[in-house]
Amino acid sequence: MQRTFKREIHIVGTGLHSGRPARLVLSPAAANMGIWFRRVDVRGQDNMIPALWDMVHDTRLSTCIRNDAGVSVSTIEHLMAALAGCGVHNAIVEIDGPEVPIMDGSSTRFVAEIQRAGLVEQGQTVALLEVHETVRVENGDAFAEISPLDHFEIDFTIDFPGTIIGRQSAMLDMRNGNFVHDIANCRTFCRVEDVDAMRANGRALGGSLDNALVIDGDHYQNAGGPRRADECVRHKMLDAMGDLMLAGTPILGRYRGFKAGHALTNQLLHKLFSIAGASSFRLAKTADLPLLPGPDLRDFALLRAG
Repeated sequence: MQRTFKREIHIVGTGLHSGRPARLVLSPAAANMGIWFRRVDVRGQDNMIPALWDMVHDTRLSTCIRNDAGVSVSTIEHLMAALAGCGVHNAIVEIDGPEVPIMDGSSTRFVAEIQRAGLVEQGQTVALLEVHETVRVENGDAFAEISPLDHFEIDFTIDFPGTIIGRQSAMLDMRNGNFVHDIANCRTFCRVEDVDAMRANGRALGGSLDNALVIDGDHYQNAGGPRRADECVRHKMLDAMGDLMLAGTPILGRYRGFKAGHALTNQLLHKLFSIAGASSFRLAKTADLPLLPGPDLRDFALLRAG
């Protein structure tokens, strides 16, 4: 069944790139509505933006969606990953600025607030995007690919030679609870030289060691180091989860990324939807439900209708 929040969720934080404070209100939404962002600071024009692949306007350093009126919201990927990983299908995200707050650089705070609010089933069947053939996009040696599978899986490799990150690979089945346990707390990361370049271009103004792993050659600048030995690749999986949520429905397929980022993942969705017969939508069957991303019932009881 489709799910939404039992009550409103309020979150306050700072934008990673803008450095501006932002307030979020995550509200329940009707069945079949999907995820929408509303810029409450915008008046006199359309301030609603659907969280969909064809609304993506910019993928430099983060994912930004924009409507036909030119109203945008950026850095949506960590929140979208939390919604996908917790099995939220319908929500309205009100925000009073142009960028979703970064929090600690992961999806942890968003997941915690969703758990605290609880979810409710809405009496409507979830639609699924089923992949029928392998589709791939490339940029040099980097690529993103999606292929048929009866559940959703992410397989990712990153390679940063000459740094403590090195080459990291991970493959995870994203069925119920696995997102929360395995990748939700993995933070965004960057090299110290990238920080200087971004700030010179007016980006990363809200970045700090409190919301990112910073790599300086053979060591991390963060006193505690990484939360997991392969935290960096797992964060890239988190990003991919959020960007693939822009398909509008849960996906049945295996996503593979090699040195991929927001741009390649969005290009992959564009290509997937452009090829006749490469994918199709269908209603979920009872047998599909345990295989989909969603709440871990071992941790919290969310699904009481009403």
